[in-house]
Amino acid sequence: MKIKALFMITLARHVNAIRSSLYHSQRFLKSKGLAMSSVTTNSEVENKSFSEKDVQSKFLKTMIERGFFHQCSDLEGLDRELVSQKSNFSAYLGFDATADSLHVGSLTQIMILRHLQNCGHKPLVLIGGGTTRIGDPSGKDESRKLLDDEAIERNKEGITSIFHKFLHFGSKDTDALLVDNDDWLRELKYIDFLRSYGPHFTVNRMLALDSVKSRLVREQPLTFLEFNYVLLQAYDFLELYSRHGCSLQMGGSDQWGNMVSGVELGRRVAGASLFALTAPLITTSDGKKMGKSASGAVWLNSDRLSPFDYWQFWRNTEDSDVIRFLKLFTELPIEKINELSQLRGKDINDAKVLLADETTKMLHGEECLKEIKMTSKQLFSGEDGGKVGGGLPRISFGIDEIE
Repeated sequence: MKIKALFMITLARHVNAIRSSLYHSQRFLKSKGLAMSSVTTNSEVENKSFSEKDVQSKFLKTMIERGFFHQCSDLEGLDRELVSQKSNFSAYLGFDATADSLHVGSLTQIMILRHLQNCGHKPLVLIGGGTTRIGDPSGKDESRKLLDDEAIERNKEGITSIFHKFLHFGSKDTDALLVDNDDWLRELKYIDFLRSYGPHFTVNRMLALDSVKSRLVREQPLTFLEFNYVLLQAYDFLELYSRHGCSLQMGGSDQWGNMVSGVELGRRVAGASLFALTAPLITTSDGKKMGKSASGAVWLNSDRLSPFDYWQFWRNTEDSDVIRFLKLFTELPIEKINELSQLRGKDINDAKVLLADETTKMLHGEECLKEIKMTSKQLFSGEDGGKVGGGLPRISFGIDEIE
């Protein structure tokens, strides 16, 4: 009990000291018109402007050319490994089972896995059956709702079906593999885990991670449960390296601190040369986060959002986003996309329709496009005689309610 009390007192002192330091640093930087930068370590590379000519591997060329590249822990080293290992090279992306469907915000990561496989490498899809029980604090202002085992299993089943539409699974070298971190996290013994891996993490470094720092600066609560998430994500990387020879973790830029922690843990524990590669967080031209529309989340499962509504979401893309989204969310050749970038005025609508067609075809299959086009034509041309449009929601209001 004395040891536990001493630990909590020490942790509280660290938190208060860092919180005070961050608060005053934030005020000083704001007064100078600056912003706080992300924490850096020796293994990190600052996000620089690279072109596909700077790398040799087809995968990295694709990442840079199509707008997926943000940061890499060792770009030259990763490039060498991708070229030399080819089909023996595997990389993973993790998805926690927080809902029974993924939404468009996850599509960037799914497309990265698809490109990885198309370039001749092996994608690993990590379902976070174990880490979902903790809740990732990255990018969140408050703690995630804790789910029971039944809800997590239901969610795992719902999101797993999506990956089979984008990736090919099987027993060949480049076939995708689905793994669940619950297989190893559930059986961990807490004391043994802390003794083996705790010494490789410092509270100072953990408090400086963006996911933690942002909560402390805003004086929002961060539970000790969430504080442990970085250890488990780093341990996932080590397990995937040990079990499957996986040497690259990919993810969104908000995961950078957690991912680099996994690179460091692999180096310290196993002497492994591991890599971290992040993609930018995709937003629309008006600064809104991808994955939501005016009517709610844009789900990938058809039982949550119809293929027509999914198509319509992409058809309604802003003019300034069309070319960027064609690069990110379709497999159209860059040369074709560059041609489309010359369209102006109402002709841009042709590119929007192509974007909607390609994204919907990839998720729901080409056979649904004919019905979608027919429905769209009837809705907006009046050819249905009011039958199709009659099913749309109506709002009634008086003249005195109009300002």
